Amino acid sequence: MKIGLFFGSFNPVHNGHLIIANYTLEHSELNQIWMVLSPQNPFKQNQQLLNEYQRLYLMQIAVEGEQHIKAVDIEFSLPKPSYTINTLAYLEEKYPNYEFSIIMGSDSAQNIKKWKSGDVIFKRYSIYVYDRPGFELNQMPDNENIIRTKAPLLEISSSMLRKMIKEKKSIRYYVPDSVYQEIIKAGYYK
Repeated sequence: MKIGLFFGSFNPVHNGHLIIANYTLEHSELNQIWMVLSPQNPFKQNQQLLNEYQRLYLMQIAVEGEQHIKAVDIEFSLPKPSYTINTLAYLEEKYPNYEFSIIMGSDSAQNIKKWKSGDVIFKRYSIYVYDRPGFELNQMPDNENIIRTKAPLLEISSSMLRKMIKEKKSIRYYVPDSVYQEIIKAGYYK
């Protein structure tokens, strides 16, 4: 089975994340996309992160009913901060018959050399890279493991949504309706 791993803080998950996951699934040989929620990204400050279990719940309700896109909490039991190479080693041991690929934006791909064992990841794994505004794919080094995708671009970011919530602006239609309802009900990001 071929699994695409879409790592992120998903703080909160939004329609842009889900469009990229669905597009990659539909335009690749991948059988499933696992949305790997990272409790603590080593490159991001923890101060604005919603609790990982609350973010996981938002992801779970966002993909509820999907057969090929799953919310996973694999990194919850691993040491923090979350390093992709450690997660990949864990997954390969737990699922020896699966083939793992990574899905990331061109911004992350350009920084992969700064990651822990980034050169190993770059050499060993297929990496599906979607364009992010301001980080054009032509700035990336050539590598046979890089698979460039043309996923639709939406200029939505989780930080933009958090800011909108703080400013008492509606985020409806930026996130799945179930996620919107839960954020409102629980008062997240105020």
